[in-house]
Amino acid sequence: MKAAKKEKIVMRYSEAFQQQVVREIETGRFSGPYQAATHYEIRGADTIARWIKKFGKNPVMTKVVRVEKQSESNELQRLRERVRQLEKAVADQFLSHEIDKSYLEIACERAGIDDIDDFKKKVGGRRGNAPRKGSQTNTDV
Repeated sequence: MKAAKKEKIVMRYSEAFQQQVVREIETGRFSGPYQAATHYEIRGADTIARWIKKFGKNPVMTKVVRVEKQSESNELQRLRERVRQLEKAVADQFLSHEIDKSYLEIACERAGIDDIDDFKKKVGGRRGNAPRKGSQTNTDV
Protein backbone atom coordinates (compact mmCIF):
# COMPACT_ATOMS: atom_id res chain seq x y z
CA MET A 1 0.00 0.00 0.00
CA LYS A 2 1.33 3.48 -0.95
CA ALA A 3 1.55 6.25 1.59
CA ALA A 4 -1.04 8.94 1.03
CA LYS A 5 0.40 12.19 -0.29
CA LYS A 6 -0.17 15.26 1.81
CA GLU A 7 -2.11 17.87 -0.05
CA LYS A 8 -0.42 21.22 -0.24
CA ILE A 9 -2.73 23.96 0.90
CA VAL A 10 -2.31 27.33 -0.78
CA MET A 11 -3.82 30.22 1.10
CA ARG A 12 -5.07 33.24 -0.81
CA TYR A 13 -5.89 36.38 1.14
CA SER A 14 -8.23 39.05 -0.10
CA GLU A 15 -6.87 42.50 -0.76
CA ALA A 16 -9.17 43.94 1.91
CA PHE A 17 -7.76 41.49 4.49
CA GLN A 18 -4.18 42.33 3.45
CA GLN A 19 -4.88 46.04 3.85
CA GLN A 20 -6.48 45.45 7.26
CA VAL A 21 -3.41 43.59 8.53
CA VAL A 22 -1.11 46.34 7.27
CA ARG A 23 -3.31 49.01 8.89
CA GLU A 24 -3.23 47.13 12.20
CA ILE A 25 0.56 47.01 12.13
CA GLU A 26 0.79 50.70 11.25
CA THR A 27 -1.61 51.75 14.02
CA GLY A 28 0.34 49.73 16.60
CA ARG A 29 -2.07 46.87 17.29
CA PHE A 30 0.77 44.53 16.39
CA SER A 31 4.41 45.31 17.05
CA GLY A 32 5.41 43.97 13.64
CA PRO A 33 4.77 41.50 10.86
CA TYR A 34 5.77 38.46 12.95
CA GLN A 35 3.19 39.21 15.66
CA ALA A 36 0.46 39.80 13.05
CA ALA A 37 1.39 36.58 11.22
CA THR A 38 1.20 34.63 14.47
CA HIS A 39 -2.16 36.16 15.39
CA TYR A 40 -3.75 35.43 11.99
CA GLU A 41 -1.85 32.15 11.47
CA ILE A 42 -0.31 33.42 8.26
CA ARG A 43 2.57 31.26 7.04
CA GLY A 44 5.49 32.54 5.05
CA ALA A 45 8.12 34.90 6.34
CA ASP A 46 7.76 37.47 3.57
CA THR A 47 4.00 37.47 3.09
CA ILE A 48 3.15 40.39 5.37
CA ALA A 49 6.36 42.23 4.47
CA ARG A 50 5.21 42.20 0.82
CA TRP A 51 1.80 43.50 1.87
CA ILE A 52 3.44 46.35 3.79
CA LYS A 53 5.50 47.30 0.74
CA LYS A 54 2.38 47.15 -1.42
CA PHE A 55 -0.17 48.88 0.83
CA GLY A 56 1.75 50.54 3.66
CA LYS A 57 1.64 54.27 4.23
CA ASN A 58 4.33 54.40 6.91
CA PRO A 59 7.79 52.99 6.27
CA VAL A 60 7.48 50.36 9.01
CA MET A 61 9.91 47.94 7.40
CA THR A 62 12.56 50.46 6.35
CA LYS A 63 13.71 51.66 9.75
CA VAL A 64 17.47 51.22 10.12
CA VAL A 65 19.18 51.44 13.46
CA ARG A 66 22.97 51.66 13.38
CA VAL A 67 24.89 50.56 16.44
CA GLU A 68 28.57 51.35 16.52
CA LYS A 69 31.39 51.88 18.97
CA GLN A 70 32.68 55.38 19.67
CA SER A 71 35.99 54.47 18.01
CA GLU A 72 34.13 53.43 14.84
CA SER A 73 32.27 56.74 14.77
CA ASN A 74 35.53 58.67 15.25
CA GLU A 75 37.20 56.63 12.51
CA LEU A 76 34.33 57.36 10.13
CA GLN A 77 34.56 61.10 10.84
CA ARG A 78 38.35 61.00 10.39
CA LEU A 79 38.03 59.17 7.06
CA ARG A 80 35.39 61.61 5.80
CA GLU A 81 37.65 64.53 6.67
CA ARG A 82 40.56 62.80 4.89
CA VAL A 83 38.39 62.34 1.78
CA ARG A 84 37.52 66.06 1.86
CA GLN A 85 41.24 66.95 2.11
CA LEU A 86 42.16 64.66 -0.76
CA GLU A 87 39.34 65.98 -2.94
CA LYS A 88 40.58 69.54 -2.28
CA ALA A 89 44.17 68.52 -3.11
CA VAL A 90 43.05 66.92 -6.37
CA ALA A 91 41.05 70.03 -7.28
CA ASP A 92 44.05 72.27 -6.48
CA GLN A 93 46.35 70.12 -8.62
CA PHE A 94 43.86 70.16 -11.48
CA LEU A 95 43.63 73.96 -11.36
CA SER A 96 47.42 74.24 -11.17
CA HIS A 97 47.77 71.98 -14.21
CA GLU A 98 45.21 74.02 -16.16
CA ILE A 99 47.00 77.27 -15.28
CA ASP A 100 50.37 75.79 -16.37
CA LYS A 101 48.80 74.61 -19.62
CA SER A 102 47.35 78.07 -20.25
CA TYR A 103 50.70 79.78 -19.52
CA LEU A 104 52.41 77.41 -21.94
CA GLU A 105 49.87 78.18 -24.65
CA ILE A 106 50.30 81.93 -24.15
CA ALA A 107 54.12 81.65 -24.08
CA CYS A 108 54.16 79.55 -27.26
CA GLU A 109 51.79 81.98 -28.96
CA ARG A 110 53.98 84.97 -28.04
CA ALA A 111 57.15 83.11 -29.12
CA GLY A 112 55.55 82.24 -32.45
CA ILE A 113 55.47 78.49 -31.80
CA ASP A 114 52.47 76.93 -33.53
CA ASP A 115 52.80 73.28 -32.49
CA ILE A 116 52.76 73.08 -28.69
CA ASP A 117 53.04 69.27 -28.63
CA ASP A 118 56.14 69.41 -30.85
CA PHE A 119 57.63 72.07 -28.55
CA LYS A 120 57.03 69.82 -25.52
CA LYS A 121 58.84 66.95 -27.26
CA LYS A 122 61.83 69.16 -28.10
CA VAL A 123 62.08 70.51 -24.56
CA GLY A 124 61.70 66.99 -23.17
CA GLY A 125 60.42 67.92 -19.77
CA ARG A 126 63.34 70.23 -18.82
CA ARG A 127 62.43 72.83 -16.30
CA GLY A 128 63.92 76.21 -15.57
CA ASN A 129 67.58 76.79 -16.44
CA ALA A 130 68.68 73.13 -16.56
CA PRO A 131 71.55 72.76 -19.05
CA ARG A 132 71.09 70.61 -22.14
CA LYS A 133 73.10 67.43 -22.56
CA GLY A 134 76.53 68.10 -23.99
CA SER A 135 76.33 71.87 -23.49
CA GLN A 136 79.04 73.68 -21.58
CA THR A 137 78.37 75.53 -18.41
CA ASN A 138 80.02 78.69 -17.06
CA THR A 139 81.96 76.62 -14.53
CA ASP A 140 84.09 75.13 -17.34
CA VAL A 141 85.84 78.45 -18.03
